[in-house]
Amino acid sequence: MDSIKINKRFILGITLVSAMGGLLFGYDWVVIGGAKPFYERFFDISNMPYLQGWAMSSALIGCLFGALLSGWFTDRYGRKLPLIGAAALFTISAIGTGGANLLTPFIIYRLIGGLGIGLASAISPMYIAEISPAQMRGRLVSVNQLTIVIGILAAQTVNFLIAENISENATDLEILQSWNGQTGWRWMFWAEIIPAFSFFVLAFFIPESPRFLAKSGKWDASLKILERIGGHEYGLQEQKQISETLSGTDNKIDWNALRSKKVRPMLVIGIVLAVFQQWCGINVIFNYAEEIFTSAGYSVGDMLFNIVITGAVNLVFTLFAMRMVDNWGRRKLMLLGSIGLAVIYFILGTSYFFQLKGVAILVLVLLSIATYAMTLAPITWVVLSEIFPNKIRGAAMAVATTGLWIACFVLTYTFPILNKLLNASGTFWLYGFICLSGFLFILKKLPETKGKSLEEIEKMY
Repeated sequence: MDSIKINKRFILGITLVSAMGGLLFGYDWVVIGGAKPFYERFFDISNMPYLQGWAMSSALIGCLFGALLSGWFTDRYGRKLPLIGAAALFTISAIGTGGANLLTPFIIYRLIGGLGIGLASAISPMYIAEISPAQMRGRLVSVNQLTIVIGILAAQTVNFLIAENISENATDLEILQSWNGQTGWRWMFWAEIIPAFSFFVLAFFIPESPRFLAKSGKWDASLKILERIGGHEYGLQEQKQISETLSGTDNKIDWNALRSKKVRPMLVIGIVLAVFQQWCGINVIFNYAEEIFTSAGYSVGDMLFNIVITGAVNLVFTLFAMRMVDNWGRRKLMLLGSIGLAVIYFILGTSYFFQLKGVAILVLVLLSIATYAMTLAPITWVVLSEIFPNKIRGAAMAVATTGLWIACFVLTYTFPILNKLLNASGTFWLYGFICLSGFLFILKKLPETKGKSLEEIEKMY
């Protein structure tokens, strides 16, 4: 395999197109945080915590169903067609959410966007893993996380640039009657139309996954794609390994196989890691930045600027993770991230307990984002995309991703409630204990998978 020349330009091109699902995932997921102070006044829900939580977390219901459906779609129609469908959903959601004049249509279009996120979050990393050579897979799957981060930063920057300055002492009525409160928040959502439609067009030009084609019995088509990736010898070697893991299979989802003794340990690891990536608590910083930064003494204008800073830190440390994932390995980075976040959250909770404000809180928030960005954020997706067997990868990935979005919904919906019951200090202490538990689970259960082909990982488990 060392003498084989990989067509890096071809691989990177189809990886970048597929990873646009991650870009839109990141943008659609975070754009609502910057629009939040304005659409809440527009829909008159700024003093209704349960409706606030529903508006913020409604997309997660769509994510949940999108993730559930992804297993059926990918095992029936492949990886390419569902990616095209996800792009169409992102486009419809961006148009509709920005044009909504009532809360109910706003929620419906957020649900549609959530379906797109759920599909893309499961399919994009899985597709990239299936077209990637073993020695490059960690970095290439991490490209999906990189585009998620770029999407997050793009949403944060767009929100900051669109929002006009507001007086620190502005009343709810003044915010409602401002350009931000009437029109600006709409353009925050409409800005997504350009990348969403671009993804829709470009997705028609990427090839189908060679492993799905092989699973469907289309060995000649599979070989042609593998040959484009690494040449004839590479294609034959990959097909030989693929055939060994697909013997006796067909193109139907074997849900019963998910309960078998051989698959169950992998599935448990996948679900726990997916849930832990959300319950480690970092997403509340992106989704509830207004509450976090205003409770630390920042105005709404300062809050939007601080959000851009968090996005920039997220991007820089994701790039660092991409350099390290195939060198350090998955397990070390996951352990580093879980224990690092536990320590930072305990300090952050203590800072809120003693009512520290300003720069101290900002620095701790940035440290937590940096730790998450270089460890749990990208590496979880890498591990999920590679630990499941070829026969049931679509179904298993759907189950794990569904667990992730259920956990994300619980996290997002409960934060305002926890924040009210436990205050910011108790809430972050709780997240700290969760991170410590995650560290112990990873230490005991997660093996190293770097440098191994998907078929070698399947045999190892």
